[in-house]
Amino acid sequence: MSTQYQHACNGVVTPEMARVAQRENRTEKFILNEVAAGRAVIPCNVNHKNLDPTGIGRQLYTKINANIGNSATSSCPHDEFVKLETAMRCGADTVMDLSTGGDIQLIRRALLAKATIPVGTVPIYEVVARFGAKNISRQTLLQVIAEQAEQGVDYMTIHAGLKHAYVPLALKRKLGIVSRGGALLAAHMEENQCENPIYECFDEILEICQKYDVTLSLGDGLRPGSLADASDAAQFAELETLGELVFRCRQAGVQAMVEGPGHIPANEIQMNMEREQILCGDAPFYILGPVVTDCAPGYDHLVAAMGGLLGAMYGAAMLCYVTPKEHLGLPNNEDVHRGVMAFKIAAHAADIALKKPQAQQRDDAISDARAAFDWEKQFSLALDPKRARAYRAEAIRESKIDSDSMHGSPYCTMCGPDFCSVRLSAKLKNKQ
Repeated sequence: MSTQYQHACNGVVTPEMARVAQRENRTEKFILNEVAAGRAVIPCNVNHKNLDPTGIGRQLYTKINANIGNSATSSCPHDEFVKLETAMRCGADTVMDLSTGGDIQLIRRALLAKATIPVGTVPIYEVVARFGAKNISRQTLLQVIAEQAEQGVDYMTIHAGLKHAYVPLALKRKLGIVSRGGALLAAHMEENQCENPIYECFDEILEICQKYDVTLSLGDGLRPGSLADASDAAQFAELETLGELVFRCRQAGVQAMVEGPGHIPANEIQMNMEREQILCGDAPFYILGPVVTDCAPGYDHLVAAMGGLLGAMYGAAMLCYVTPKEHLGLPNNEDVHRGVMAFKIAAHAADIALKKPQAQQRDDAISDARAAFDWEKQFSLALDPKRARAYRAEAIRESKIDSDSMHGSPYCTMCGPDFCSVRLSAKLKNKQ
């Protein structure tokens, strides 16, 4: 069984590449070349039967990921299925199941059955949930990774680049290690005075991933969790190791992308994106945010979307969403909705700025609908039609004008008929 990367290197256009080309408004040859160069990945486990393939790469449309999954203290399987449906309906391109409690295998099996988008996981979470933190080992890691791959997981985050020598660098930080997987591995290495078992069994992991065409998302276990810790020695030491691992993935025929920061000041985002491209052979960069200020709890979906826009403009391929509950608690369904929409907007805005094929087409069409006061057309073109329609209805209810006559009116309740600039412009155009 060959992976998408191996097929591409052999000049074979797979059905998955053809589908991605269609979705990206690109030629099949363009997609094949991007995958063969390792600049794009198509996460598509051979056992995920109902998948509609998605391409991830900086030359493609910017993608977004939505994290769902329960915790040991909150949520239930039904809630996570609802979140999956919300994420897909709102336009998430991939979803990660980060469940850490209950029957994790049952939850993941049900999510894979429902998801038409790629599903990712962090295998060490299941290792700890099933076997305990004291039983992180080569054996338990390979067992869980093999089971998840066989189930159909499309991509896996593994923190293979966090070597034992880097732990002291991270402990000098204000917030230390904020990655859950990174912290679990660091504690294991310190307690046992050993090397990272994921790094040590990386070749065996590659064999599993090659068999099922699982894309590896090389995790940033030392991503900065505060602006004070951004772009430090720990972060970049790990990034260098991730670059080494990218090339090992390619040698084994395994698709790979790299995860990135984290909390980063806006002025450092470009440097971070360009450094990854150099060190990691331009593998797709999958970034969390970045969060560009630390003091806005409750609004971190907006803060991170600002960073995501800049990150995508400077080369990130996929943005991991952040919800309003970031730093505060497990997101509920409405948080998922708000997080996905904030990041869909950021990704779309970046694609327009980068002049990706037909990226601005939707914006031009909605502008035409606004000029014509075609409210229903505006709603249908909106990134969130339901919310746009609801706000319009609310404005009409709160107005002093009869709601029946207001619904299709050539003005909104902000300006009214006499101050509407679009209406006045239309009159001026008609006089020409």
